[in-house]
Amino acid sequence: MEDNEKLGESLKDILEHLRYEADVSLNGEEGYEMVMSGLYDGIILDIMLPGMDGMTILKKARAGGIKTPVMVLTARSETEDKVEGLMSGADYYLTKPFDKEELAAALTAILRRGGDMIPHVLEFGDIRLNQSTYSLEKGEKSIRLGKREYEVLQILMHHKGAVVSKETLILKIWGNDGEAVDNNVEIYISFLRKKLNFLRAETEIVTARHLGYYLEERGRQ
Repeated sequence: MEDNEKLGESLKDILEHLRYEADVSLNGEEGYEMVMSGLYDGIILDIMLPGMDGMTILKKARAGGIKTPVMVLTARSETEDKVEGLMSGADYYLTKPFDKEELAAALTAILRRGGDMIPHVLEFGDIRLNQSTYSLEKGEKSIRLGKREYEVLQILMHHKGAVVSKETLILKIWGNDGEAVDNNVEIYISFLRKKLNFLRAETEIVTARHLGYYLEERGRQ
């Protein structure tokens, strides 16, 4: 999130060049809602934002249990400001003007750190994804997932019922250099649906026509 529209768009261009997907918010309240959604792998947070300042957003997010890696981006370089930011839960403090290479390296580092905080078990509805054994579980029953099945379901569970596009799944799993097409995603979605049926799970993978897929527990639409 960035209070300067031109710099915000510049950051987005840099991130997309690095093959990240990025959303920009220029308002503190809106940015706070985005942070609390839990949908992002990492956050670049400006301190000076209208509506709600970045330090408040950071403190409230950490107090609310959000563990997403955060890079603080600001023109304030005084030591006490850096200390406050780091003590409030920031993972990195980058001052403006910044170097693109440092931004890229720092982002890679904090995202790697974020991966260490993923819980061993993800839960949604009546199912669990055991990330230690690559198993899909319901009650006492479990079934092992293949690597791609696991990756697809992991992303859907992280989004907690929000729609995930095919393009996002392809980018996160196969990357820009991969040869995956829409059909690849459909194949693994089909495999996962069969395994959910095998477990007699109430949670299902729903197709949002022309948009993507999301998890939903039957009877809670």
